[in-house]
Amino acid sequence: MMNVGMVGVGNISGIYLKNFKETFKGVRLLAVCDLIRERAEKAQKEYNVPRIYDTMDELFADPEIDIVLNLTRPYQHYEVSRAALLAGKHVYSEKPLGADFEEGRALVKLAEEKGLWIGGAPDTFMGAGIQSCRKLIDEGLLGEIIGGRCVMAHRGVESWHTDPDFYYQRGGGPVLDMGPYYITALINLLGGVKKVYATAKTTFAERLITAEPHVGEIIKVNVPTHYEILLQFEKDVTVSFMATFDTYKVPADNILLYGTKGNLAVPDPNCFGAQKGMRFYDGEKKEERELPLTFDYAENSRCLGLADLAAAIEQKRSPRTSYLQTYHVLEVMTGALKSAETGMPYVMTTAFKREAPMDPSLPHGVL
Repeated sequence: MMNVGMVGVGNISGIYLKNFKETFKGVRLLAVCDLIRERAEKAQKEYNVPRIYDTMDELFADPEIDIVLNLTRPYQHYEVSRAALLAGKHVYSEKPLGADFEEGRALVKLAEEKGLWIGGAPDTFMGAGIQSCRKLIDEGLLGEIIGGRCVMAHRGVESWHTDPDFYYQRGGGPVLDMGPYYITALINLLGGVKKVYATAKTTFAERLITAEPHVGEIIKVNVPTHYEILLQFEKDVTVSFMATFDTYKVPADNILLYGTKGNLAVPDPNCFGAQKGMRFYDGEKKEERELPLTFDYAENSRCLGLADLAAAIEQKRSPRTSYLQTYHVLEVMTGALKSAETGMPYVMTTAFKREAPMDPSLPHGVL
């Protein structure tokens, strides 16, 4: 059993708190900390969290905490994760690993020097949808993969998010915000990326918030919000990826992969299961059919990656959500930003090797 200290009790924390309590018994949430103490107190009351700390440094000083769960805003990830590593704690961070590649490199270097693990979201690729697709692809259902396309499109978060400003500042934007789900899913299906091409634009210089509690406030947009990206994988498969906060929802599959035997509609990588279904167009039979999920965790299982990190540390194996993955994903995303700025392709410096797939024979909640 490993003890976890949570830093940041914002929007995403609710599902972590729920799954700590109900699903994953190999980790225990020992303490919480938030700049707004009332949030920490609410979490403690609703989920029976033993300890509250006023500052993250107090939490890091607790000798019983093994892993720090970093749920702060994207531009705060680096400082919080760095401080936790310096305090001798393993870290699991919400995405992205850092706001830029240099921050990610510094965190990886520090973790390796300290002999610690730094893992991170997303863990949706460990769910039933992507794991079922991985099995089908690895078994040759599609034949040779030819290429693919991805679409992540909506008109922004200011109509529903309670505090949307950070989505349009450094560390935000559609690529660093939603890109981790798509890119993590793709590299677990296809392997590592070797080259990135991209263009980008900022369609709207300002955003009007229409959600409580900031209705009527104006956001100044300081990052590109529409990207067209080409990802060239090590296997010479090229996938196009449109990531945008500027368009109305596009009625298309989130990820579609083309193979010599047929096409596979991959479930939404932002989810664990298959909201739209997992569909295969059989080129030989010229028919489309829906395929069943063959793995566990079809429901919202955020905290799954953290539970795997804890189990991996105890079992002395590499975690599925380790920095070996999040660092590669961060370089893909920041490489797209650099390619868009320079007009030149970005050549990757990191490599990625897939970890073992999920084991469908294990009981629910056991890693």
